[in-house]
Amino acid sequence: MSASNLGTPVTLIRGRHVKDALLSRSPKPEWLKVKAPGSDNYLKIRGLMRELNLNTVCEEAHCPNIGECWHHGTATFMVMGDVCTRACGYCNVTHGAPNQLDLNEPAKLARAVGEMQLAYVVVTSVDRDDLPDFGASHFANTIRAIKAVRPECRVEVLIPDFQGKEEPLRQVLDARPDVLNHNTETVPRLYRVARPGGRYSRALELLDRARTIAPAIPTKTGIMVGLGETMDEIVEVLRDLRKVDVKILTVGQYLRPSAAHLTMERYYTPDEFREIKRIALELGFGHVESGPLVRSSYHAHEQADSYAAST
Repeated sequence: MSASNLGTPVTLIRGRHVKDALLSRSPKPEWLKVKAPGSDNYLKIRGLMRELNLNTVCEEAHCPNIGECWHHGTATFMVMGDVCTRACGYCNVTHGAPNQLDLNEPAKLARAVGEMQLAYVVVTSVDRDDLPDFGASHFANTIRAIKAVRPECRVEVLIPDFQGKEEPLRQVLDARPDVLNHNTETVPRLYRVARPGGRYSRALELLDRARTIAPAIPTKTGIMVGLGETMDEIVEVLRDLRKVDVKILTVGQYLRPSAAHLTMERYYTPDEFREIKRIALELGFGHVESGPLVRSSYHAHEQADSYAAST
């Protein structure tokens, strides 16, 4: 995969990207087509989510793997509501002023985990920059509630950056999650348009601090491709992540949720994802999940198992 193919300039016509217009009219590649959800287990999990008034990033972010994951009895819970205080250009989650925290949510989520008899749970959240601790204590309470109800269940948390503050991170790590995940998302050059509320250096600092504070807890991060980054930029990000000793990496295709979101510059092929995985493994990551439909929590339990087996 050449760098020039990934960062090709785009010509503007009447305020639209030509490439974006062509992509929108082009049929979706076969490798991005998935079976519509509807299995018995999928319907059971969806019903339980509604009954307990729980949110999942699977639904909020329109994840293409929802049918597969829910069929196999795994889900990524999204705590602290479904309204985010930030407005990232790639994200389909609603942004604005969030509602008041549901202090009973950790117990309700733990009940769902118990009823579903889950062995591995991913807990993420919207950004809550409106809260004094940015939601760190809610994460910690959720981890402890799940462990109390189902001690054998492993808990992975996918956390926001807490505006770079160390104490909220310590609160989460003190609750002893099994994996600490914070997504890097994209290359430094694209942060201003893709993630204006975040900072690339802040993401690296968080991952580095986590390893220093709790070296026994593996760190994980994810990036998406298709926003116009170059291969050289991708590799540089991978090198930066290894410098802060990130153990688990996910790489997936950016899919534009709507015309209001960032333009998707191109589809990556499965062969290109395999090449990124090869490079990442050579750089020393313990486990790499790289593919068009890969998302942070896709096969999360298998990622953790694979990493554990490699150490």
